[in-house]
Amino acid sequence: MAKPTPVASAEEAAALRRRLRRLVAAVAAGSADAEAFDEAAEALGKLREAELGPRKAAGGGGVNKGGAEAAAVPEQFLCPISSEIMRDPVVLASGQTYDRRFIQEWLSAGNRTCPQTQQVLSNTILIPNHLVRSMISQWCTDNGVTLPPVENQEEDLVTNNERKTFSKIFERIASSSNLSEQREAIKDLRLLTKCNSSLRAAIGEKPDSISQMISTVSNPELENNAEVLEDMVTAILNLSIHESNKKIIGDDPLAIPFLIRALQSGTMEARSNAAAAIFSLSALNSNKAKIGELGAMRPLVDLLELGSMIAKKDAASAIFNLCMLHENKSRATKSGVIDVTLKAIADDSLVDESLAILALLSGDHETVEEIGETGGVASMLHVIKEDQCKRNKENAAAALFAVCMYDRTKLREVAEDENLNGSLAWLAQNGTSRARRKATGILDKMKRAAHHTHYSC
Repeated sequence: MAKPTPVASAEEAAALRRRLRRLVAAVAAGSADAEAFDEAAEALGKLREAELGPRKAAGGGGVNKGGAEAAAVPEQFLCPISSEIMRDPVVLASGQTYDRRFIQEWLSAGNRTCPQTQQVLSNTILIPNHLVRSMISQWCTDNGVTLPPVENQEEDLVTNNERKTFSKIFERIASSSNLSEQREAIKDLRLLTKCNSSLRAAIGEKPDSISQMISTVSNPELENNAEVLEDMVTAILNLSIHESNKKIIGDDPLAIPFLIRALQSGTMEARSNAAAAIFSLSALNSNKAKIGELGAMRPLVDLLELGSMIAKKDAASAIFNLCMLHENKSRATKSGVIDVTLKAIADDSLVDESLAILALLSGDHETVEEIGETGGVASMLHVIKEDQCKRNKENAAAALFAVCMYDRTKLREVAEDENLNGSLAWLAQNGTSRARRKATGILDKMKRAAHHTHYSC
């Protein structure tokens, strides 16, 4: 843990206040562990020094502060949330880097935006920033600063107190004969699993509790309660964030069917959170197969078409992840994903996500045929000409390449457009490396087709 600094700017003091508010909120919610109390005390001490100046040490003695104060910590090494040196830097979908522990807390609280940019996130995947991590490690070595190992930070040790808390909630859900008590217990489970990672880990010690809780919620008197359904879906989403729980939930015979029912008939928030839970669970290939086989694709595509903006993004992320498994590609196509994504592109809505899905699906012949038959060629050419995002141009080129390799009549349509606009020639020179390859491949195919036609004549 970083040592207190005796001098702080107004910006640093504001960061301390934010940190203190977060810690105090966790303490007040009853979800704080001993480390959180220690961090809160330390943050309060730092803030006191920032506002009032350092305490005078008795007898003139001082505290050995170590190397952290000998040199100012580079700003890019500090987590924007905690204002501490990052132990495990990760990149969010917005491109911003955070310490894994703190950004995971932010996401686990149900937030779907970047804390710095306020950009709505297309997914919640955290990618290790190895470059920043190695730079921090070198700086710490040079300045005599020792950080705790990452594995200590990542451990979610389940305390006896958390076991008791989980057991009590579980008993209230599964054993109580009072419907009002069961509803309150399900809501408590949702709230506690939102902010307490150790409590999420407790499910691993009693994996059969998932089925028992879902069975309770399937009671007709509870099943028809929209709020209960929403709370239970969100609790499963929260539990799925813990890595080891993904297999536990995926292996449970009731969990995935329950999420699919919520996708079909829940409130918009329940449907959105069910899609987010499916996205989380689909990190495992074994879960991808089960989710596809059990029929999640159709309600996900419906949500992609008709949901709120956040729900659409959750559905798009889930569909994309599921389609990483080849068997799910045809399921997505049969569920109407091509029409929905092309319409979204035409409406200038979810363009990035829709193009990513189309590019991923373009390896499937059935999908390629449908892209060509439903106006996809004109749509992809428009993106290549007009869209300012290089990644979108790349994905459009990938889908267009697949169509041109499959259907010569579409190749002629592309050739006519190229003669007028030269978009592919430009992309072959200025696009990403993948976009250049795809554009060049289409141009080569056009040249061979033209040569063959000329030779035949």
